[in-house]
Amino acid sequence: AHFFNPRQSPPARGGEGRHVTRATKGGGRPQGRKYGPRFDMKAIVIREGKSVKDALKKLDKTSEKVLVVVDGDHRLLGTLSDGDIRRHLLKGRSLDDSINGVYHRNPVVLTRPDASYERAQELMLARKIGLIPVLDEDRKVVELLTWNQVFSKPQKRRWETIDLPVVIMAGGKGTRLEPFTKVFPKPLIPLGDKPIIEVIIDEFREHGLKRFYVTVNYKAEMIEAYFKCLPRDYEITFIRESEYLGTAGALRLLKGCFEGPFIVSNCDTVVKADYAEVVRLHQQQASSITIMSALRHYEIPYGVLSYGHGGEITSLVEKPECTFTINTGCYVLDTEALSLIPDGPCDMPSLISEIIAKNKKAITYPVNESDYVDIGQWDEYRRTVKVFEQVT
Repeated sequence: AHFFNPRQSPPARGGEGRHVTRATKGGGRPQGRKYGPRFDMKAIVIREGKSVKDALKKLDKTSEKVLVVVDGDHRLLGTLSDGDIRRHLLKGRSLDDSINGVYHRNPVVLTRPDASYERAQELMLARKIGLIPVLDEDRKVVELLTWNQVFSKPQKRRWETIDLPVVIMAGGKGTRLEPFTKVFPKPLIPLGDKPIIEVIIDEFREHGLKRFYVTVNYKAEMIEAYFKCLPRDYEITFIRESEYLGTAGALRLLKGCFEGPFIVSNCDTVVKADYAEVVRLHQQQASSITIMSALRHYEIPYGVLSYGHGGEITSLVEKPECTFTINTGCYVLDTEALSLIPDGPCDMPSLISEIIAKNKKAITYPVNESDYVDIGQWDEYRRTVKVFEQVT
């Protein structure tokens, strides 16, 4: 999975450096000049007729957010983004469906010999896209231009900004990360040169969010002391629990602090998403809670049997793959939902169940597996640290 570093986040990324050896019309780069990253074009090309699940797995293996759809002769048919797949799934459709009814059939393209880096820059900035296919006279894909290739310096993606409160639940003991959390509270566990809670805040700051409420309990003084010494350009308010209230119970302490929708995040997850789009969906659907979810693929390392009466085997599938939609621990909530939280400890699944039981709407906004990082367990933390070291 690709770990999103909020301090280095162009909308499209690649791998190693490449050499441009061909001058192009309209102001191309000089011949032989080392310019921009290179990546394996096969990694983001997908054939028509493949399933949505196949496309998701391909997207999770690349840092690009779009695939190029081609026919058997490598002619361009369209592009398929993670947003196209999200809209497909939110319509209640299946991961096993073909991508043929999902991909965008009129993408922005450049054609040889008129393709140039300058023209690609103009299109990427105007259309807010990170990848442009380059075609020959037969509409065959001969090159893919990414953001980092056509800009001399990596540029951050300009997210649409929003102004909402963000609540970070940081009161737990972090028992799954013991013995580390016997000494430090989980929010101060480092990722690179920053603790995880600051990485989470930095991600939200990319979207213009600047009002933070942090619920604390276990080793609260250490968390508060860290932020007292930290130069920052945002507001932060600490809400102390007098007892452990669970992943939802502490929200009850926020009654009267603000009105309308707000974002809630666990302190051990980072979710990369267009939060303005998430909030729009939440409001358009008049939802009480929007759960940000991630699609996770698991391969069962055994042959799986199905059998009927008398033990008669009806099928055998070798190492089947299952896809699950999991809760990331990041939400958009309306303040009206706070009235459903009972006194005492309450976890988020209980609150969600209560919202549904009261016939209020609960929806989900799915993101790619590679856009979700969870450091709540040692295996996940070690894996995240390794990926984080590669991108910083």
